[in-house]
Amino acid sequence: MKFHHLKPAPGAKTRRRRVGRGIAAGQGKTSGRGTKGQKAHTQIRAGFEGGQTPLHRRLPKFSGFRNPFRVPYHVVNVGVLDKSFDAGAEVTADVLRDKGLIRKARGPVKVLAEGDLTKALTVRVDAVSAAAADKIRAAGGTTI
Repeated sequence: MKFHHLKPAPGAKTRRRRVGRGIAAGQGKTSGRGTKGQKAHTQIRAGFEGGQTPLHRRLPKFSGFRNPFRVPYHVVNVGVLDKSFDAGAEVTADVLRDKGLIRKARGPVKVLAEGDLTKALTVRVDAVSAAAADKIRAAGGTTI
C-alpha cells in the first residue's frame, strides 16, 4: 500500500453543496433559503432577536457580591471526630488529612458542633466554633 492509495472511509467526507447554480443542481434560484424575508436576503448575526433587546443586554452585567476577605475553611464536625479518633488522641490538620477527613493539603481547618462527642480529645486546629468548643470541654477534652 502506498500513500496515494489511501482515501477516507465511505461517507466520511461529503461534497460541498454548491448553491445557486441553476435548477438542475437542485439548489438553484433561492438556494435553499425559501422565499423573501430577512433570512433569505442576508446573514443575521448570532444572538439577533429581530430588533428586540437581545438576551445578553437584558441580563445584568454583574450579580451578587464577592467578599474579597472571605476565608474558606475545611470543615470537620464533632460527630466525625468522635467516630474517627480514640480517647486521648490529638487532632491536628495533618492527622485529619492523613485520615481523609479533609481533602486539600492547604487551607485552615475549622471544627463545627454537629454531632455528639463522647471521648476526651485534644484539638489543635485553626478555628473551633463556640458550640463545638463547649462539646469538646464537656467530654473532657481541650481546644488549643
